[in-house]
Amino acid sequence: MKKQLFLFSLVCVWSLSMAAQPYPVPVSEEHEPMQTGTYEPTWESLMGHQTPEWFRDAKFGIWAHWGPQCVEGTGDWMARSMYMEGSREYRYHVEHYGHPSEVGFKDILPLFKAENWDPEKLVERYKRAGAKYFFVLGNHHDNFDLWDSKYQPWNSVRMGPECDILDGWARAAKKHGLPLGISFHADHAWTWYEPAQRYDLNGQKAGVYYDGHLTAADGKGKWWEGLDPQMLYRQNHPLSERSWWNGAIHGQWDWSSGAAQPSADFVTNFYDRTLDAINRYQPDIIYFDVTTLPFYRVSDCGLKIAAHFYNSNPKGVMTCKILDEEQRKAITWDVERGAPNFIVPEPWQTCNCIGGWHYSTSIYENNRYKSAATVVRQLVDIVSKNGNLLLSVPLRSDGTYDEKEAVILDDLEAWMTVNGESIFGTRPWNIFGEGPVAEKNIAINAQGFNDGEYSHMTAADIRFNQTKRYLYVTAMGWPEDGRLVIKSLAKGNPYFRRSISSVRLLGYGNIRARQTEEGLVVELPEPCNKIAPVLRINK
Repeated sequence: MKKQLFLFSLVCVWSLSMAAQPYPVPVSEEHEPMQTGTYEPTWESLMGHQTPEWFRDAKFGIWAHWGPQCVEGTGDWMARSMYMEGSREYRYHVEHYGHPSEVGFKDILPLFKAENWDPEKLVERYKRAGAKYFFVLGNHHDNFDLWDSKYQPWNSVRMGPECDILDGWARAAKKHGLPLGISFHADHAWTWYEPAQRYDLNGQKAGVYYDGHLTAADGKGKWWEGLDPQMLYRQNHPLSERSWWNGAIHGQWDWSSGAAQPSADFVTNFYDRTLDAINRYQPDIIYFDVTTLPFYRVSDCGLKIAAHFYNSNPKGVMTCKILDEEQRKAITWDVERGAPNFIVPEPWQTCNCIGGWHYSTSIYENNRYKSAATVVRQLVDIVSKNGNLLLSVPLRSDGTYDEKEAVILDDLEAWMTVNGESIFGTRPWNIFGEGPVAEKNIAINAQGFNDGEYSHMTAADIRFNQTKRYLYVTAMGWPEDGRLVIKSLAKGNPYFRRSISSVRLLGYGNIRARQTEEGLVVELPEPCNKIAPVLRINK
């Protein structure tokens, strides 16, 4: 009885600590009232929301992680790195566009034209490649809104493409019957853009400040007259601790370890913009590139966004990173570029990319895209552990993918068309897999970043998942001798009591199998696809 009372008191203390925290920067609802209803902006209330079955069935989404940072083709985070003296992105920008004291990221925005963008054609292509939901970038850390934003004048309707990108994507997703996801990243512009406050330490421009210090008054006679650069850069604040050390931002991602505290105006502006997009485009999924929640432990902003979203869409999905086991009952856990090496009780998602998050000509020129085979193997592994894969296929600035990416999409389509039944609508089996990688102790680094551990799987690595009717067994490659031995289905195994004498190889037909003390032995024919064999076993 004492033990029970002690455990109950711990639960009560935890619930109170999660539900009632002091917030130094409370958000204002003056412009965008939070939708009220079943859910309140507390952890205890949000835990009443469950990740819906449609998301668990979907398994695979494609993401257009696309915006003005694709203009220079130097890859992800270029709008930050271009202000880091001596970096690759800085050197490229200075050579091709000008010095960041004279030509900053704000001046790149009009060059983002999206002149060949065809959202309907793209979404249709992604659906053929197997996508069951579609994601679009709402804003990135560059703080530029890709819609007709009420609260951010630096947006895609006012400059650059001069059109509502989100609206185009949303209409295309609806036409092709794909749930729509929107990702929001601008909550970190506050610290992410801090290098824009710097200046060169060397050379002819030494000591000349970059354009992160500019204000609206500096725009007289410029193309951006009437706009305030501080609405983009948000740098009218003291630098975070160790800000000149480029790596400090990673330790400050959760607004601790010396990050400059965001202002109430900045936090509320992010809240207003997010609710504006949710209310306009009614997404089925929203994604935040954050630790736990936007401005977690600094503001109630993230809790209010979650409550608003769930109240307006009870079957919606909200994903965030670095969630503990309790928080995963309220928010769907997202793992960036990686995966846990066990079955996770709550549904979760990996976000990954075939290259860099924003388009990189270097990755294209040096043939460093993930192959379709690597994507499929990681997808199968993730699904076996109760997860989904959200895959970014980077677009060039003009709104098109390159011919190497086209091959990857073609290969995905070919494999998915035949083997998709082993992915969509499935659930984990008793164990997720067997083989060398399954037996490894693979840790997650921060929000993920361990996908290299899964990039060399072979036919010796086997994964399982199931429906009510079938068990699916996927080898992560075709064995050279054609002989596949599935140890977990050996004679007398504790997981599958029925004897097995035949299996169906998807894309081929029935083949004989025999159970031995070693395992279920299957002699495979010549490969009938370029990636991985999938066996279907009646339960």
